[in-house]
Amino acid sequence: MRQLAEIKAELGTPYYESEDVLLYQGDCTALMERLSQPSFDLTMTSPPYNIGKEYERVLPLADYVAWCGKWMSRIYDLTLPSGSFWLNVGYVSVADRGKAVPLPYLLWDQSPFYLLQEVVWNYGAGVASRKSFSPRNEKLLWYVRDPEGYYFDLDPVRDPDVKYPNQKKNGKLKCNPLGKNPSDVWQIPKVTSGTNRASRERTPHPAQFPSALVERVIKSSSPIGGLVLDPFVGSGTTCVVARQHKRVSVGFDLRSDYLDLAITRLEASEQQLF
Repeated sequence: MRQLAEIKAELGTPYYESEDVLLYQGDCTALMERLSQPSFDLTMTSPPYNIGKEYERVLPLADYVAWCGKWMSRIYDLTLPSGSFWLNVGYVSVADRGKAVPLPYLLWDQSPFYLLQEVVWNYGAGVASRKSFSPRNEKLLWYVRDPEGYYFDLDPVRDPDVKYPNQKKNGKLKCNPLGKNPSDVWQIPKVTSGTNRASRERTPHPAQFPSALVERVIKSSSPIGGLVLDPFVGSGTTCVVARQHKRVSVGFDLRSDYLDLAITRLEASEQQLF
């Protein structure tokens, strides 16, 4: 496809290539610096949270925020005028100030993007707590380049669970026949691990987000045939879901073992589609 051919011309030989996906191994900021023009309809990603996971090097908090600002700003430069950037982030400890400070408080203004909305992702499983309420949510920040001209299609993600679907006023249905707006609180199960409770889509990646979360973003915030970026692609969920819904995608990751996971999932999804 033309979009991917232009990306490949600037980035060179990918780690993995198909007609609708390019995966590259390397630092996302360095790779994005090699791209010369806005190309992406949507970026959907979840970066390291700076909390000591196996795939990250913990930085002083100020350095972490500055690092995020750098790659977030580069995403802005590469986003089309009608495009969006969805950022999934959790919580971080701030010395002497807070045990679990939401990363959106620290990152929301670290790029030229316009912050359109915060969405709360509420999930059922998580860490238990005795001295506080058990954490059961993360945030998604929805950024756009142009607050007056961004792409958004609500219909593909409407919630069909309407209490009174046939209620009418003056002879007309009061609600959309496709369903209601799902609101800014999304109740989507987490990808769980464990012998008896592991999610079907679970991979060895330690911080995999669920396909249903990505699906809602991709279907509402990018057109069919659009180009989607995930600069921290991990196990490849963004690229797999993009393929399933007829988008093309580009993913970056530092680790070859995670890219290999993504490739395995992409090849499985290709078999299911064709």
